[in-house]
Amino acid sequence: MGLVVQKYGGSSVADAASVRRVAKRIVETVANGDDCVVVVSAMGDTTDELLELAEQVSPAPPARELDMLLTAGERISMAVLAMAIADLGYQARSYTGSQAGLITTASHGAAKIIDVTPGRISEAISKGAIPIVAGFQGVSQDTKDITTLGRGGSDTTAVALAAALKADKCEIYTDVDGIFSADPRIAPKARQVPITTYEEMLELAANGAKVLHLRCVEYARRSQMPLWVRSSFSDAPGTLVTTAEFIEGANVEHAIISGVTHDLSEAKITIAGIADKPGRAAAVFELLAASEVNLDMIVQNVSAAGHTDITFTIAMADGERTKVMLLEHQEELGFEELIYDEKVAKISLVGAAMRSHPGVSATTFRALADAGINVEMISTSEIRISVVTRVEEAARAVQAIHTAFGLDADGEAVVYAGTGR
Repeated sequence: MGLVVQKYGGSSVADAASVRRVAKRIVETVANGDDCVVVVSAMGDTTDELLELAEQVSPAPPARELDMLLTAGERISMAVLAMAIADLGYQARSYTGSQAGLITTASHGAAKIIDVTPGRISEAISKGAIPIVAGFQGVSQDTKDITTLGRGGSDTTAVALAAALKADKCEIYTDVDGIFSADPRIAPKARQVPITTYEEMLELAANGAKVLHLRCVEYARRSQMPLWVRSSFSDAPGTLVTTAEFIEGANVEHAIISGVTHDLSEAKITIAGIADKPGRAAAVFELLAASEVNLDMIVQNVSAAGHTDITFTIAMADGERTKVMLLEHQEELGFEELIYDEKVAKISLVGAAMRSHPGVSATTFRALADAGINVEMISTSEIRISVVTRVEEAARAVQAIHTAFGLDADGEAVVYAGTGR
């Protein structure tokens, strides 16, 4: 007998029929001899609907009250799922994040887990009950207020609980059959990846892959928790996210490229005509750091007549305030012009094996050139190459690189509920 933590996303519990289907899968897990702890997201688009409600009531709702409102979605899911399991003759108990022992920082909307004390969850398991935990939420250690963990928070809840309970594995159920070599909605011939490393998945998640959230993968890597990404709509085996040592020990063939991602959520800023001398770049980036603006890609052009241009990408959500802040300090920083561009896309290819295979860069840029796609910025790591292109070229760029590396499958990938989560 083992212990499994299962997380079900919003598309998996979107309506009553879906909840009953998930309940049957959970009961089957227990009937096969495993103890099971379940984490659920809000049903369907409930979180978006609650956000819209808040905006209708107040253009700037207090962060504490917004968290209190948004956590209602997961509480609905946990309760109705516990009811559905009870209807199948099994005992289930629902718990909020705070009741499950998720202790967080006090940052509303983006709290981080600092401790997990799952005493009530362990007690429920010992009494033969199936604990159903509301994802995405916890309680502040300092203020005792309800907090939310931000985007992908239910994934992080599941991995954190699995680590605290010393579970054998954590299963993330979504509406696709696993992790794919590209977004199936962009590249219909994307193939399922049967196994990948934490490091590759971190790069994929950081560069636009939405099936797993970055914080969830990082938590799993730190705790060495095996992650299975599976569909709640099929019996497909899914994708295992694990250590490189496990893959090597299992003698599993590892593809050069694990996946090609696209990210349309970034903006590009160019500070043109800044003096090319020591300290100017530092002044720019110190100002951004003080305002908690996270940078992604950075390029500085070759100096001409003692001046240069600095270009960087940031989250589009930070775009307007960053632009205003830089313009307010234009005289101090000493630049001539600021160019702001939201019509960009970041395309990334990721693969741990690329570090030992020459020619990956050549294949990438030849594929883009043959597709008539211009590259505006380039960034690399040992296992990733990222480029910035025009937003309208994102789909063609993904498809071109995907085909160039032989990643196309014979058939088309299936997205059961249409969201990819």
